[in-house]
Amino acid sequence: MGAALFLAACQSIVPKGPAPTTPTGPVQPTGPEVVQGLPTDAARHRVALLVPMSGPNAGVGQSIANATTLALMDIRTDKVRITTYDTALGAAAAANKALADGNRLILGPLLAEDARVIGPIAARANVPVISFSNDASIAGGGVYIMGYNPAQSIERVVAFARAKGLSRFGALVPRGTYGERAGNALLRAVEQAGGTVVSMQTFDRAPASITAAVKKLQASSSYDALLIADSGRVALQVAPIVRKNGGATARLLGTELWNTEGTLAASPVLRGAWFASVSDTLYRQLATKYRARYGSAPFRLSSLGYDSVLLTVRIAQDWKPGSPFPAARLRDAGGFSGIDGAFRFNRQGVAERALEVNEVGAGASTVVDPAPRGFGD
Repeated sequence: MGAALFLAACQSIVPKGPAPTTPTGPVQPTGPEVVQGLPTDAARHRVALLVPMSGPNAGVGQSIANATTLALMDIRTDKVRITTYDTALGAAAAANKALADGNRLILGPLLAEDARVIGPIAARANVPVISFSNDASIAGGGVYIMGYNPAQSIERVVAFARAKGLSRFGALVPRGTYGERAGNALLRAVEQAGGTVVSMQTFDRAPASITAAVKKLQASSSYDALLIADSGRVALQVAPIVRKNGGATARLLGTELWNTEGTLAASPVLRGAWFASVSDTLYRQLATKYRARYGSAPFRLSSLGYDSVLLTVRIAQDWKPGSPFPAARLRDAGGFSGIDGAFRFNRQGVAERALEVNEVGAGASTVVDPAPRGFGD
């Protein structure tokens, strides 16, 4: 099972029969015939993993690939064969090679720009793509998004804050695509929760820009909850400035990006802050197993690789090898469960996740509102 992860370009050797004992013409060279592509394997499902295995994102890609191997080993299945293709060498080339090798499902890619390239290629072959990106704009047309959606984490933490009596929301969002989407998500979430967005300011992560944005926020209106829609590392820079400039008593809110920053609890100014994310309970077990096998810590996104295998194996129970992947099963009403908890794909092909709310404390973050175990319709 440890050999479940194969190289993208592989060969099989098919021996030919013996040469005639009495040649009637020029003697032809004998020996094995090299056949390009994966060897014939009619008993297992062929699944392609498309991730960067070289270049700047190779660490993340390798971590995801290793996690898929761990999942296959844990499940002890012999029905699924995963072959890895390096998208850093070209997303289109990786997709075409995967399809030529007979893969009926694509897990990955990691990057949204690669998914935009791979999606149409796979769609022409009727092969679904389950991307690890969090960019909901690429979903549809046979592309499903499995990454952590910032809009969902913002909606979850805003609803929790509103239930605790907070009603006047401010926001600091970075300039760029993520900040724009986070800002729009906040506006929708606050409206749905019955609150008011009193001010939203943008910044470019430079100290002077952050300070200017906080002072504009202070001048515009008062707020009792403030969303810092950026990474935990940036929040560590922003929070002290907020506390000194009009936000001394405001409840600070974060996004799913805060879940990957382990030093939040070391900052006194962030104590009491809330953020929503997938649960880390099972991920910590995966990380321990990963370190024991590979001698290093995994990237947080490795759980997406693990869970994508769990999803595939579950559906494979009713999937005949060699036939098209039953994509309709991805929208099973009950959803799926994995390292990151319960999730399901909506009509747009975006994974909806059951998220928990964490509070930053002195030395550690604690769960103040657990994630639902599933979805009730």
